[in-house]
Amino acid sequence: MKKHTFKLICACLAGFAYSANYTNHAPLAGILMKQFVFSKMYAGFLTTGIFTTHAIMQIPGGHLADKYGGKKTLIAALSIIIICNAGLAFSTSYEQLLIWKILVGFGTGIAFVSGSRYLTQVLPQDMLLKGQGFYGASILMGSGFVIFAVPRVAQDFGWSISFLTTAGVALAVLVLWLTAAPKPELKPHPHVSLGSLLSHGQLWLLGLVQMSTFGVVLVIGSWVIEMLKIKVGLSPVTAGAIGSLVLLLGIFTRVWGGTLILKLGYRWLLILSLFMIGTGAGLLSLTSSSFALALTAIIIMGFGAGLPYAALFNRAVALFPGRGGAAMGLVNMIGLVMILAGAPLVGKIAEWTGNFSSAFLSMSIFAFAVMFASLGIKREYHHQ
Repeated sequence: MKKHTFKLICACLAGFAYSANYTNHAPLAGILMKQFVFSKMYAGFLTTGIFTTHAIMQIPGGHLADKYGGKKTLIAALSIIIICNAGLAFSTSYEQLLIWKILVGFGTGIAFVSGSRYLTQVLPQDMLLKGQGFYGASILMGSGFVIFAVPRVAQDFGWSISFLTTAGVALAVLVLWLTAAPKPELKPHPHVSLGSLLSHGQLWLLGLVQMSTFGVVLVIGSWVIEMLKIKVGLSPVTAGAIGSLVLLLGIFTRVWGGTLILKLGYRWLLILSLFMIGTGAGLLSLTSSSFALALTAIIIMGFGAGLPYAALFNRAVALFPGRGGAAMGLVNMIGLVMILAGAPLVGKIAEWTGNFSSAFLSMSIFAFAVMFASLGIKREYHHQ
């Protein structure tokens, strides 16, 4: 058991390290805009750039992890992340920042699916559900670390050192993986074509659930602070603290969700999560300026977003044991489409209507629609 626990710790540290390096530019946006003289729109392109390549690499990264093992591909991914964040630290123009962020996405895209695939290759079945939950929680912890630490480092030592700090975190984890992380034993599985995987309806249903849970919550999370300031009248500090709960609660619920699968089963856990997302987004769409109502909606969504993580990715592997990495990559890639398209769409709808009600209501309707579609998720888990 201790040996397996160490494998899980290695994966979680990798999840923390990669996630600390893909949104580390966001807390520095104001400083970077002044340093290199660019607008908020161009600041947004830094996020679009990394998430585009991050999404593109989900299936190829999963395929590589299937073929060579999660350890080898994760080591390669962390190396890319370290080099590119060092490049960010020494950038002298906006164009250089953008190029390095795009390149970082290749590393983070491979890292996410490699860490998840590694767990399926080294953990026994009875630890896998909870293990994936802990791995998912570590990714959110890394994102939270960035929000907390990067502004403080930048204030005391400058923005370049902030990028070097997060690169240093990845370097420390890379050394651990090179020297101590156990090597996975690759087991032979019947060959399954990539076309069969890409055309599999059950995988696409899982991708839609990822899009409607984590994707919707991340989109709403990017605007909920503005909504709390405008509609509820909260100060920026209070709005930020309350709004962050929509993601930070996932640190706990991703772990809990891995355990809850055993009681509810895959399908009903996913349906419950979608119901919570739809309900929470619906409550936020109401014209009420009640703080209690907004807080309730955010907590409901925070729980709903975290619960399905382990279910989605373990089920993807169960459907395609021989191509588990590619299967998980497809599910996550579909979810990322919502992040890439949803955030600007919500902003545009808010501009048209003068408030966030219609935009959040559209997110709620989408989540409920996918919830009903999820009734089609089959009970058996192995690909035929």
